[in-house]
Amino acid sequence: MAINYDAREILQKEFTSKMRGYNPVEVDEFLDGVIKDYETFTRELLSLREENQRLKAKVEQMTKSQETLSRIKQEPVTPTASATNFDILKRLSSLEKEVFGKKLTAEEVVEEVTEIPVFEEATEEVVEATQAEDKFSDTMTVKAIHEDLEQTRTF
Repeated sequence: MAINYDAREILQKEFTSKMRGYNPVEVDEFLDGVIKDYETFTRELLSLREENQRLKAKVEQMTKSQETLSRIKQEPVTPTASATNFDILKRLSSLEKEVFGKKLTAEEVVEEVTEIPVFEEATEEVVEATQAEDKFSDTMTVKAIHEDLEQTRTF
């Protein structure tokens, strides 16, 4: 869509007079109103173009954020947490051997440990930590569990 005239061209346009023509003062007043409207539309067009650019940039930024979140959600859970859980079960089994003097199978250890309310809470915390986006918090949770185990060993 091409623009044929700007406000300056409308203002400077000279019309020829004929015997039975329009009143030049009336025509000038009308064209002055057209010029004002034209300038208003030009400013509005520029404003809308700026807003359009700003919104396009925002959409692009949001799209990138959404792609990042989708990619993070699709990443598999790291196996280190399950390996750590297995390591904890092995340590618990060896502690029970020392304390109770009997050898338990892995299934028996799992059954006994899962009946302990504290273990259920700890398991939920470990699952939540492995699903979190912040890997630093995962590391801190594992360290806290190791510290608890070390304290348990001292008893």
